[in-house]
Amino acid sequence: MGLDLKKSFPKRPRLKDFDYKGTYAYFITIRSKERSVRFKKAEVVDRLIHILTDNAERERFRILAYCFMPDHFHLLAIGEDDKSDLKKFISFFKQESGYWFKRNYGEDLWHISYYDHILRKEENLENVASYILQNPVRKGIVAEYRDYPFSGFVARPFRADSGLKP
Repeated sequence: MGLDLKKSFPKRPRLKDFDYKGTYAYFITIRSKERSVRFKKAEVVDRLIHILTDNAERERFRILAYCFMPDHFHLLAIGEDDKSDLKKFISFFKQESGYWFKRNYGEDLWHISYYDHILRKEENLENVASYILQNPVRKGIVAEYRDYPFSGFVARPFRADSGLKP
């Protein structure tokens, strides 16, 4: 599962014939504005996690894994029921967190759009979560994913023997 974030995302890359509602699992990547380093301070990431989890609860999503890299953010989330709306969830998260960041740091936080991948039934959630959590290891930031302070699980849907342990 390679994701080349060096390519720019289209402004609105959503699928035209899919409504993004229901019990689907999604792998999301959101870049910072102009790939600026924004996610290296605990005070910033902690606030964004708080905003993320509040919006996930309100929009009926379970956060399975996340990782705030210095200039982008990865998320694995799954809709809890037929009222779960990914576009609303991500839009509200970006709006609220962007407003908070602009008010506190005087700069824009997010790129205009985001990358989404709707997981198919044959795709393994554990593999996607591992890919997300191993990102700082692949980039040489830490030796073990558990050592990276800006990633983790919110919900823990994985088997004890999966290798994905806190």
